Amino acid sequence: MKTKNTAPEISPNHNSRRGFIKKGSLLVAGGTLVSFSSMAVSCENQAGNAKDNKESEPKKKVEEQVSPNEDLMREHGLLNRMLLVYDTGISRMKTTEEFNPDFINMTATIVRNFVEDYHEKLEETEIFPRLEKANKLTDLTATLRKQHDAGRTVTDRILKITKNGRTLKGDDIKQLLSYLQAFNTMYRPHESREDTILFPAFKSVVSPHEYDSLGEDFEKTEHEKFGEDGFDTMIDKVAEIEKQIGIYDLDQFTPKV
Repeated sequence: MKTKNTAPEISPNHNSRRGFIKKGSLLVAGGTLVSFSSMAVSCENQAGNAKDNKESEPKKKVEEQVSPNEDLMREHGLLNRMLLVYDTGISRMKTTEEFNPDFINMTATIVRNFVEDYHEKLEETEIFPRLEKANKLTDLTATLRKQHDAGRTVTDRILKITKNGRTLKGDDIKQLLSYLQAFNTMYRPHESREDTILFPAFKSVVSPHEYDSLGEDFEKTEHEKFGEDGFDTMIDKVAEIEKQIGIYDLDQFTPKV
């Protein structure tokens, strides 16, 4: 049965994909002219450079002031936007609305690369061990590690079932719905517990110097893996998916009261 959606525009590799689920940017004296013109140009250049430096300084300061907890929590914000993409896929597939599973595949790829292989690895190597060494929240860190492993397994299955623009029907749709629901059901309380319990406790077991140093280390690791604008690049990718599936406009979520 033919569908109406076109493949996602954000990746050239998806332009020809199918696999939709149905119903779903004066002259003055010569010497004086040269003298004053040169002076004006020089002053203008200096003013421009000073303006550029002034404008660039706040951004630099903001980057330097990002703490480990703030860094991790804003990445949770990115994850929440991807959970909303999953929510949208779930809702539309359940109501048989037209929906392209490529959007789920692209979102799961960002989850794998940025959340599971980077963000969670930082938690597992830098956050959990320091709390465990201090004998704090060891039951919580054990559960969080277990959930990280479970999340990776679910992501493997989501990526497999949505790969190569394959057409989904019958059992495929049921399985994908199950995986997406399981992922969202686990990760919302997971990240909430980290934000409200784990991260504050982590800050209490390290010195201010070590805390600041870890913030620099996190930023360095992010730049090495994803480039200087790694986080912003991921935000842009998710925003483009949101636009493609019609959930980018925040006002649409305002209740009509």
